[in-house]
Amino acid sequence: MDQAADSGSARDARSLPGCYRHPDRETGVRCTRCERPICPECMVSASVGFQCPDCVRGGSGAGPAPAAARPRTVAGGAVTSDPRLLTKILIGINIAVFIAIQADSSLVEHLVLYGAWPPKPFAPTSGVAGGEWYRFVTSMFAHQEYWHIGFNMLSLWWIGGPLEAALGRARYLAVYVVSGLAGGALTYLLAAPSQASLGASGAIFGLFGATAVLMRRLNYDMRPVIALLVINLIITFGFGNIAWQAHIGGLVAGVVTGYGMVHAPRRRRALVQYGTCALVLVVAVVLALVRTVQLT
Repeated sequence: MDQAADSGSARDARSLPGCYRHPDRETGVRCTRCERPICPECMVSASVGFQCPDCVRGGSGAGPAPAAARPRTVAGGAVTSDPRLLTKILIGINIAVFIAIQADSSLVEHLVLYGAWPPKPFAPTSGVAGGEWYRFVTSMFAHQEYWHIGFNMLSLWWIGGPLEAALGRARYLAVYVVSGLAGGALTYLLAAPSQASLGASGAIFGLFGATAVLMRRLNYDMRPVIALLVINLIITFGFGNIAWQAHIGGLVAGVVTGYGMVHAPRRRRALVQYGTCALVLVVAVVLALVRTVQLT
């Protein structure tokens, strides 16, 4: 994180703001109440994130904080009492679907993602090409093996929890869903029509990508997340029966949407953030339509 004092060109490239009390000190951390940039010397630890000295002094009086000074995440989302609530709900949904599949193994056939079966020239076919587009969503929550759901849910807890706290619930959910759908679209496009795919890995890889972008934005040490991502990529390409397309598609979508979340200008923050998600989703739909034309 430390840089030499004469590295002005590198600082310009990052375009990080200066502390509001010490303008010569660049920082990627903002007060969770007023959103002013604060350097380590000015950071006052709060229940969620950090606050500036002025807000700490002003917040000691009675009465609620003014609307403009309400706590916000680095992406502009609302700070909540339970910053991991959505992550817990997502884990709960995945576990519930897994239990249902264990109780009735035939259920998985209706949830997995695959292009078409039987393939051309047979007709009619089932699968996405046969009009079952819901499989893009259901496959994101379906797991069949204990090791699969165990690994994915641990990853979701470790990566998703902190990212939800940093982005806010709505933005976090948008990154998760868009990444999962993008991973499914790339799998549908590149995999064999009869190849079945399931699991939350595409969405989780999207969270990896968004976390890397967030850490780069805040100028944190990226080595831990990079090491974890490299390990996951080695597993992706080093073992069989893994839909690498979902992992790569989710990762790319997570990087793009994550960049939109943490780099959006404050004046048009919501428009840029959700517009970026919509753009990635449009690309995923186009890829799915192209593949459907090929298979029908």
